[in-house]
Amino acid sequence: MRRLLKWLAAALALLLIGAATLLVLATDAQPLVERSEAISPLAVAQARRLLATHDPRRQQSGQISTVDVPASLIDEGANYLAGRYLRGRGRFTLTGEGGEFRITLPLPGQRFLNLCAGIPPAGGMPGIGEARLGNLPLPGWLIDYVIAGAVRFSGFDSEWQIATRAIRSVAFDRAHQTVAVTYEWQPLILERARAVALSPDEISQLHNARLALVALFAHRASGAPVSLAEILQATLPKSSDPRGEGRATLLVLASQLAGMDLAALVPAARGWPRPRWVRIHLAGRHDLAQHFVVSAALAAWSGEPVADAIGLYKELNDARHGSGFSFIDLAADRAGTRFGDLLAKRPEILIERLAGGLRDSDLLPPVHDLPEALHAEQFRQRFSSPDSLPFKALARDIESRLDTLPLYR
Repeated sequence: MRRLLKWLAAALALLLIGAATLLVLATDAQPLVERSEAISPLAVAQARRLLATHDPRRQQSGQISTVDVPASLIDEGANYLAGRYLRGRGRFTLTGEGGEFRITLPLPGQRFLNLCAGIPPAGGMPGIGEARLGNLPLPGWLIDYVIAGAVRFSGFDSEWQIATRAIRSVAFDRAHQTVAVTYEWQPLILERARAVALSPDEISQLHNARLALVALFAHRASGAPVSLAEILQATLPKSSDPRGEGRATLLVLASQLAGMDLAALVPAARGWPRPRWVRIHLAGRHDLAQHFVVSAALAAWSGEPVADAIGLYKELNDARHGSGFSFIDLAADRAGTRFGDLLAKRPEILIERLAGGLRDSDLLPPVHDLPEALHAEQFRQRFSSPDSLPFKALARDIESRLDTLPLYR
């Protein structure tokens, strides 16, 4: 008996030593990826160009197409996904004939889980080649198995299989910094994407939010001015699911302000009643209400980095082709982003604020002294780029103004 206990103790000690060794090998004291969660306006422009040239609504069933995806877009997408779903950081680079993903996840005790996985070119859906977790080498098939298991656990196995069958080849072009993906288009891909984008509960919430907006505007004259604060006060939920119903309210309101047909996301919405058109304004301006609500909806549904990137991209595009760069619009974008982020992360705080009433001045501080209508040459002369010190100083000023509002503290 004593010999058995000694053997068990020795086995346990070896097991603990082995586990400790694996922990040391698999984790690091320094992160492999260090970067901010911000998405660049360039990534937004690249994504828009890809969607415009490869619009799935214009493709025929069985059509073979090749899309050259900028490596920088994949890189920013990897970082966004790592931040939003894993609370980490990600990076993608082209190396030789293949690509490489790096992901860093923070752990307690100032340790980091660093994963490095190589992706070789493939005829079909690519798999993982060489991989490393910290200093611990891992077989590629093990990472593939984990990914497949995660997909099944998330309930997207059938969608994953459809996408896998559609991809014919993946090639990496280091010279041009692109990844060429050749695929066979099937309409089922778009149908399944729409089906998984919104759950039945979310569609029901959108329907209820549309009906609430219809009822709110029913007694208004067409084109009558209505304060955004008044609409949010009346339509934002104070229920058991403020986050879900609040996101639905913002999306319905954003579709109204942006002139977007909600049926593009929810085909059933074609049969829903449509709200009467009224002139929604924030701080006396209709365009500020548009900027605020669209950014709020983006932040609530996709996260703050996406909302910020799209807002900045739009202003830079306006400087080149539209009404000019406006820091006033950018302030409304940031206010909306912080509002949507608050709804997504701390809806109870928002409910508490709504209980005391809501005014436009609670949503947006005084900003009318900020520069606007700056066309491309004027913008370059005064600010050069969004990375310049003068631009960053004005952006910090906007954040300071927002910080004065109790809603965003």
